[in-house]
Amino acid sequence: MAYRDLRDYLEALEKRGKLHRVTAEVDKDWEIAAVCRRVFQKIIPERRPVLLFERVKGFRIPVLVGSLGASSEVYAVALQDRVENIHERWEQAQTCPIKPTRVPTGPCKENVLRGNDADLSRLPVPIWTVGEDPGPYITAPCVVSRDPETQAYNVGTYRLQVKGPRKLGIQAHEGQHISHHRRKYEGSGRSTPVAVVLGPDPTIEMASVTKFSLDTEEYDIAGGLRGEPVPLVPCETVPIEVPATAEIVIEGEIPPGYRELEGPFGEYTGYMGASGNMPVIEVTCITHRDDPIYRAFFSQMPPSESSCIKQTGREQSLLKHLKVDLRLPVLDLHLPESAGVAGMMLISIKKGDPLDVKRVVSGAMRYAEGFGKFIVVFDEDIEIRDHFQVDWAMSFHVQPAKDIEIIPEVQAVALDPSQAPADVPQEHPSRRISSKVIIDATRKHTFPALSLPPKEHLRRVDAEWAKYGLE
Repeated sequence: MAYRDLRDYLEALEKRGKLHRVTAEVDKDWEIAAVCRRVFQKIIPERRPVLLFERVKGFRIPVLVGSLGASSEVYAVALQDRVENIHERWEQAQTCPIKPTRVPTGPCKENVLRGNDADLSRLPVPIWTVGEDPGPYITAPCVVSRDPETQAYNVGTYRLQVKGPRKLGIQAHEGQHISHHRRKYEGSGRSTPVAVVLGPDPTIEMASVTKFSLDTEEYDIAGGLRGEPVPLVPCETVPIEVPATAEIVIEGEIPPGYRELEGPFGEYTGYMGASGNMPVIEVTCITHRDDPIYRAFFSQMPPSESSCIKQTGREQSLLKHLKVDLRLPVLDLHLPESAGVAGMMLISIKKGDPLDVKRVVSGAMRYAEGFGKFIVVFDEDIEIRDHFQVDWAMSFHVQPAKDIEIIPEVQAVALDPSQAPADVPQEHPSRRISSKVIIDATRKHTFPALSLPPKEHLRRVDAEWAKYGLE
C-alpha cells in the first residue's frame, strides 16, 4: 500500500533510523544551510539522515530537508523497496503509468488563507547561500501548470525567489515545460494559473525533478511509482488540481508579459547561477494542513539532496527512451552526481555495429538536449558507475584524434558558469548555445588478453574468503 502522505513516509523513515530530529533552535537565515552542508560533507551516504528542524527561530513550522536525497537508501524507502530495485521501479512506472483520481477535498484544505492572509512570510523559507542569494528561496516546489489547449498537466521544480509577502520570482527558461504553457496563455493576453505544492507524497517530488517528453504527465508517473493513483483536489482560486495530502499549497498567477530581476542563486553547479529577467507568480491563496511541515531541498555544490534526487529519475527516463522507445543496444546510463547530474553522461552499450555509438549518441542528444556536455560511450564490460573502470577505459580504449568529436551550436547545460561571465543576464541568447564533446571509448579492434588472474581462480578465492582472515 502506498504512503498516505509525507507524514506516513516520515514514520517509515523514523522506524528505520533514517530520520534525525534537530531539537535545538536554528536560524533559517544561515544555520539550516550550514548544518546541511556539514551533514552532506561529513556523514557517508549510507549513514546520512533525513533532517527535521523542529524549532526554527521565529516560526512554529518545522523545516524538513533530505527526505528524498539524503542517500540512495532513503530514496528506496520512499519507494517502499530496496536500493537494487529502484531502477526496475522507475522502468515499470514509465511503462505502466497510473492516471490520478479526483477527490472533493483533502488535508491540504484544513486551512485556507486568502487576501492579505496569504502571506509568504508565514513560511520558514531558508536563505541558502548567505551573502550571495538576494533573499530566501523555495527550493522544493512542485510547480503545477496546465496546457490551456490539451488540459495536460506538468509538474516541475523551478527555483522560486521570495520577493514579497505575495510575490515569487520563478526561473523558468524558454525550453522548460511550464514555459510552453505560459506562452499559450500569454498569446491570448491571459495570466497563467499555477500552484506551488510543498510536501506532497514523495513520488511526486521524484517525478517533478525528472525530465520527460512534453506529452508525459508527472502525476501519471508518480502514480506508477507509488502503485496507486495520486488523489487530486481542485485549488481555491485557480483552475489547477493539486495532491490532496500536500502539506502546503501556494496558488497564484503569472501575469502575461511582465518580467522582473530574479537571482542570483547558489546552484547545483557549485557556483552562483546568474540573475536574469524572469516571470513572477502573484500569490492568490495559500492552503495548508494543520501544523504543516515546510519541505526544502538542499541544493548548491554536489553532493547535495537535489543532485541525489535528480540522478535516478533522469537516468531512468533517458535509459527507457534509448532502450525501449528507440530499441538501441544500451545497457546502462549514468549521470554522475559529481557533475551535477547534467555535465557528463556515461553510456554502456552492447556494440554489434560500429554505427551503434553514433545512433546512441544521436538518440540521447535529441531527447535530453540540455544534458551531457561530455557524452562518453563504453563497451558492455565496463562498469560505468565505477570511476576507476571509466578512467581505465578512457585511457586505453580511446585515440583522441579518431575517437573524440566536438559538436558546436547545441543547447547548453542549464546554468553552466563556463558559458558566460556572471554579469551576462540568464535569459541572454548566448547562454542557450554551447558545444558537446562526444567520446567513443569502445574498443575498435581485438585487444590483447586482460592482465588478470583467471576467473575461476578469483571465484575460488571468493568462495574461501574467510580463510584469509581479511574480513
